[in-house]
Amino acid sequence: MSRPASRPRRPFAGDGLVVLDKPAGWTSHDVVARCRGLYGTRKVGHAGTLDPMATGVLVIGVGRGTKLLTFLVGCDKEYTATIRLGQRTVTDDAEGEVTASVDAAAVTDDAVAQGVAALTGDIEQVPSSVSAIKVDGERSYARVRSGEQVDLPARPVTVSELVVLDRRAATVDDGTAVVDLDVRAVVSSGTYIRALARDLGEALGVGGHLTALTRTRVGGYHLDDAEDLAELTARAEDLEASMPLVPLADAAAASLAVRRLDEAQARALGYGQRIDSEQPGRTEPVAAIGPDGTLVAVLDESGARVRAHVVLAPAGS
Repeated sequence: MSRPASRPRRPFAGDGLVVLDKPAGWTSHDVVARCRGLYGTRKVGHAGTLDPMATGVLVIGVGRGTKLLTFLVGCDKEYTATIRLGQRTVTDDAEGEVTASVDAAAVTDDAVAQGVAALTGDIEQVPSSVSAIKVDGERSYARVRSGEQVDLPARPVTVSELVVLDRRAATVDDGTAVVDLDVRAVVSSGTYIRALARDLGEALGVGGHLTALTRTRVGGYHLDDAEDLAELTARAEDLEASMPLVPLADAAAASLAVRRLDEAQARALGYGQRIDSEQPGRTEPVAAIGPDGTLVAVLDESGARVRAHVVLAPAGS
């Protein structure tokens, strides 16, 4: 009996980033696994996990694009979300079991505004215990699911913007009157939106959790420009069709400071040599772009002479 012909493998699509609109119900790892097939390489990663419940911007690195991800993880992020006041859950979001219900109908707009103001700016935030933070080498959520009590320490984060867009009254299945707040948040890397929901509810004395979350921006990458995963999957059925990718130089320039190099500087960096800093003391990573428009390296210019975080262009290119 003859064996069925194996399905042709999709050719490698190239180096760069793809900005995806993650669908609900998918883990970030699920998306990476799918993109490995769609882009013809095992070398795929993402810049910042989204919970399965969440949708929105997930930045995927392909090939040498994975070398940029570490610099994008630290970018600020923007979200729209719905916070339900009046219910606490185990996970601080709608995926967890409800642990308490409190009538929230009497919560005033002024009280909400005061609670939101207290959570804006530089704050100390205790992450959700079911986060992916590692505790002694094991993810916190895994410890919680095994029945362990996990208390994570507070850490500094910045909430640049937290704005209430709409307020709605609702009644849940057990008859409790709750309040749903649609909000927009702009936050630093490492900020948990569901922890903001939890803390706002606690400050108002009624508890709170997140019922919806969409990431609308990561650094310079916006939801309006994101690719639909289902459409990408359909497109990849044609092995000759090109797959969308943001080129390395464009990808870096969207979220990093940019330095334009001359030919001699580009060649030196390609050979691993050090050149003078353009702005000594600059603390943020710098995308060094050669005269031909290619991304040569990502630089550290904190000293008088640059140090390459990573070199992307081959020597002599």
